[in-house]
Amino acid sequence: MQQSIVRLEGAAKTFPTPEGKSIVALDRIGLDVRRNEFLTLLGPSGCGKTTLLQAISGFVELDAGRILIDGEDMTERPPYRRPVNTVFQNYALFPHMTVGENTAYALEIAGVGREERRQRVAAALRMVGLEGMEGRRPRQLSGGQQQRVALARAIIARPKLLLLDEPLSALDKNLRQAMQIELKTLQHELGITFIFVTHDQQEALTMSDRVAVLSGGRIQQLDTPRNIYDHPVNNFVATFVGASNLFEGELDGDNLLIGDGTAIHHRQGPSSGAATALIRPEQFLLADHDGLPTLDIELEQIVFVGSSFELFGHTSQGRKVMAEIPASRRNLVGEIEQSRKVRLSYDPDAVHLIRPEAGVA
Repeated sequence: MQQSIVRLEGAAKTFPTPEGKSIVALDRIGLDVRRNEFLTLLGPSGCGKTTLLQAISGFVELDAGRILIDGEDMTERPPYRRPVNTVFQNYALFPHMTVGENTAYALEIAGVGREERRQRVAAALRMVGLEGMEGRRPRQLSGGQQQRVALARAIIARPKLLLLDEPLSALDKNLRQAMQIELKTLQHELGITFIFVTHDQQEALTMSDRVAVLSGGRIQQLDTPRNIYDHPVNNFVATFVGASNLFEGELDGDNLLIGDGTAIHHRQGPSSGAATALIRPEQFLLADHDGLPTLDIELEQIVFVGSSFELFGHTSQGRKVMAEIPASRRNLVGEIEQSRKVRLSYDPDAVHLIRPEAGVA
């Protein structure tokens, strides 16, 4: 059995603009999606993630390249002949049909018998937590329940591949977080490959086995959520995924010397040349810690976000710095709020170096 269920080879797509120019949506992308994995396509608006999803589903025709699903070339096949189902952002439920009828629609089109349809509808709705709601109309459901109906309708046909195009974006924060966990659990139980599109970094990190970060129609990095966050390959990934402090400078052994004379210590091995040091805000510690290097900043603003305080400031040379301090250190935060001076410590082991030659994945 093949390891990859989806393979893209040199996938390219360009769209014309009203001004007579063109936009490259997919720039010769190569991608292997593993069987039974939860892969998220993450990136800002216009990066190519939705175009890539629509190319896999068959709703966008490639200018060049191939798409293989389960080893078969699907490049020229229409959407209805691909072993793929899609869950859209707006759910796309039929308002005149009941929950049961919406869920059973694909089975009815396929000619599945009435009794088998009834059993499979009941099983699908039970799986998404909507057992007993077969007779309701979409307008009688909450947004989260409508989302579950869309999922039930997508999984009832037992596709090899489920594509999800920002299906949670219309939900409120609490429901969205709950649905993230439910989706991941459902994917694990079904053993179906999920390809999920989002621009929400936290959503991607929470749900995915792997994340593909896109920009400019190219995959910038494809890796596990932890490696994407801790070891970004370039400055775009470092700044797009999570908050970041980036210090550009020249390497001098175990130090990165930045323009204002400050040295950022690291433990990635002696080296030379240009590099950027990444320190995440939560990796800073407040006040001195024995043996750890420090960074002095002048405080500009403190923002309380519940579980932590976000400190915004700058070095003596004006370099912006952000630190995230746990709410349990509120006493120390109160002291620096008065003095407007902050000394931050950091562990050199936590410093990640990005080299200029680090390219696109």
